[in-house]
Amino acid sequence: MSAPRVAWERTTTVDALAASLRARIIDGDLPAGRRLVERELIEAYRVARHTLRAALRALASEGLVVVEAHRGARVARLEAPDVYALYELRTALELEAAHLALERHGGRLPAAVHAAAARLRAACERRAAPWSEVVDAHDGLHSAIVAAASAPRIARAHATLAGETRLFLVQLRPHWTLERMADDHDRLVADLEAHGPAPLRAHLRESAEVVAAAAGG
Repeated sequence: MSAPRVAWERTTTVDALAASLRARIIDGDLPAGRRLVERELIEAYRVARHTLRAALRALASEGLVVVEAHRGARVARLEAPDVYALYELRTALELEAAHLALERHGGRLPAAVHAAAARLRAACERRAAPWSEVVDAHDGLHSAIVAAASAPRIARAHATLAGETRLFLVQLRPHWTLERMADDHDRLVADLEAHGPAPLRAHLRESAEVVAAAAGG
């Protein structure tokens, strides 16, 4: 009976460590390109080496961390080609999802989307809120639009981009005010209902161009 209990505790520790490191990356405490030195993290978190490595592998699978053989781990950074590739894939998935969502809800977006937009605005208006809270609310809104399509395969494909999208928002942070984040997404929801899916392409493109330019593209 003891083996399942030990395995469960190990999984919980890895998840908790990954969550802490994820928040630190998104909040900018661990900036893009920063080396993640095993010894320092093991001492800081008081965890075993295998626990840390499992957490880093989990973050690497999300695209937030790069793990290189014989060189260790570092916080990932999106370069301009990565930004445009992410934009193209998000656009393909989210535009089709928005089209289906509007079609299946009589030209309107369901209440869950409007509630998610309200949560994003509330997060942006909490001046002391960590950036990770804004990022979570942003992801919640875009995920709500995708979920409204009732297309499980699109939703699963979109979910695989969550880590890279968070990293994208970390790099967007120096160039985007909280007011703009809230206003742009309120406008996006209104424009989708007024004009159909097309405004979503411009919404995604605008921020992609800002991040790509800052990344040297």
